[in-house]
Amino acid sequence: MDVSDYHIGEDRERSNWVRLRTLLRVRWFAIAGQSAAILVAVQLYGLQMQTGYATAVIGLAIIANLYFTSVYPENKRLSEREAFSMLIIDIFQLTLLLYVTGGLVNPFAVLILAPVTIAATVLQLRSTLVLGMVAITLISLISQFSQPIATADGIVLTLPPLIQFGFWTALVIGITFLAVYARQVTMEMHTMAEALLATQLALAREQKLTDLGGVVAAAAHELGTPLSTIKLISSELMEDLSENTDHYDDVVLIGEQADRCRDILRSMGRAGKDDLHVRHAPLETVVREAAEPHMNRGKTVMLRVGPMDDDSMAQPSIPRRPEIVHGLRNLIQNAVDFAETSVQIEVAWGEDLIKVRIMDDGAGFPASVIGRIGDPFVRRRRQTNDRPGYEGMGLGMFIAKTLLERSGATLTFANSRIKGQAGWAGQPLGGAIVSVRWPRNIEFIATPDADEPLGENQQFS
Repeated sequence: MDVSDYHIGEDRERSNWVRLRTLLRVRWFAIAGQSAAILVAVQLYGLQMQTGYATAVIGLAIIANLYFTSVYPENKRLSEREAFSMLIIDIFQLTLLLYVTGGLVNPFAVLILAPVTIAATVLQLRSTLVLGMVAITLISLISQFSQPIATADGIVLTLPPLIQFGFWTALVIGITFLAVYARQVTMEMHTMAEALLATQLALAREQKLTDLGGVVAAAAHELGTPLSTIKLISSELMEDLSENTDHYDDVVLIGEQADRCRDILRSMGRAGKDDLHVRHAPLETVVREAAEPHMNRGKTVMLRVGPMDDDSMAQPSIPRRPEIVHGLRNLIQNAVDFAETSVQIEVAWGEDLIKVRIMDDGAGFPASVIGRIGDPFVRRRRQTNDRPGYEGMGLGMFIAKTLLERSGATLTFANSRIKGQAGWAGQPLGGAIVSVRWPRNIEFIATPDADEPLGENQQFS
């Protein structure tokens, strides 16, 4: 599967995201806090409440923790159903404790937010919604029905109806808001993490292809000698055999196949040596290498190379790093995908800057997504009758942007301001424009000692 087609659903399976030990540890902290709160309320402030019932509810939580600790290993990763069960138990335990300690009069009712927030980070959307609705329902019940608590003088603590309604409203809004907020942040983190993983896979694949060139060069070198020997012996046998015989034809065939193998290995060895030994290359060469797979896809790809100002300024050399080649290749692929007829690539350099600008004559980036280009999984497309929209550009553009930024580049995405505006090759623009800029003083950029010939406008069909 191509990593550019990699996609993560919003409601993907989230099982095994949290360990049992984590939830048990949080529950032990909650038990300690609940016990301390009741002890301080009774001993320090002299509040009168259903202490026996409260102690029993806390005891149930302790028994549950001891049970899970004894039955399951602490490093067990919970499934969706197991994590849901743990959190629903916490909600019911806390609600029951609030019921016997004053209901919403108890300020610790705000702790009902904790299980729902945890659920939003580790459970699927459906499970989170169920837990949220259960929490809101139980909070609504204890706002109307609860065991009262009183001061040492016997005065029952109550809240004015307006304050109680406001507290209930705040809890409901808090449950909803924190659940949505926690879920959005968690999804963003995991989406970014998996997008970066896809980027690393793309870079590793490109690196393997580069390393393969060294293997090919070595193989071509090692096989050259035995093939020369086969060719020499076949030539000598041809001299000793009579023509128009079966053996003579076989020897001729052996010689021809040896020549063919030599030519194949020669071309492979040349490519392998290029990959292995040419660590730096002129900027134009690297861009051409990135564009080469998309030259014959039915669109005209035009390349212009030259300095920005001073014609005598030598073309800079940059490393043939996999991230640079793969990043530029993804950008060119996107331009070819959405171009109507042509793509223009401008390679330029100056005293302080080198630049690669990729332009196409397509419909351009949609206004609704242009500000989010480079974020992973921007997949919405604008559909037309004769061409696809923008599905699939999200992760590929993210990979390109991430890889090129690793090399020190700055990327900008824009649309041509004037539809149908003619470009430098006389072709209409009006499509997307992607600019990649490196500062000239970046470490990996080198300037050759001798002037190199500058590329002229080239056109490929």
